[in-house]
Amino acid sequence: MSRKRVAILISGEGTNMAALIRAMQASNYPAEPVLVLSNNPAAPGLEKAREMGVEAIGLDHRDFPDRTAFDAEMNRALTGAEADIVACAGFMRIMTANLVRAWEGRMLNIHPSLLPVFKGIDTHIRALAAGVAIHGCTVHEVVPELDSGRILGQAAVPVVPGDTFETLGKRVQATEHRLYPAVLAAFARNPLKARAEPLALLC
Repeated sequence: MSRKRVAILISGEGTNMAALIRAMQASNYPAEPVLVLSNNPAAPGLEKAREMGVEAIGLDHRDFPDRTAFDAEMNRALTGAEADIVACAGFMRIMTANLVRAWEGRMLNIHPSLLPVFKGIDTHIRALAAGVAIHGCTVHEVVPELDSGRILGQAAVPVVPGDTFETLGKRVQATEHRLYPAVLAAFARNPLKARAEPLALLC
């Protein structure tokens, strides 16, 4: 069975990107990284990707007249890399519906909450403000509606007394680095099974 070709979208440090690339370096992993793309040419994750042997491109979204033009250029890069799957890993841009639909059923995202609660940003602050006992992260398919795609895996993280959004965020992020590679592997092997049997981790 041939390995699926994965492009990774980032905007910053690329910690989830690095976790995915490390996992894909295993010979028995069903996917391989072919491109890292960022909307921020100064993103530290780009150099990190190159050091890990993966082609990395920075496209400054500010150089484009609008979101549609930027997304069209991103789509050209993804298509040119012959990607089978696009993995959003800290990509902090809301994409146009046209781009999302072009990759429908082939684009994944990691979100730092147990969706459907706490969609959007500042999830750790909102979780603490809400007084929840359990927080976590979710890998889901990307659809035009923000953080609303089919859930492929979730990992639960307990909220402990004295947690701040920084301490909680660090524990959730460590869990993301376990969940995302596991879900991507399952999805690359068999998307239909991955959709029917979402992964669940308790950390």
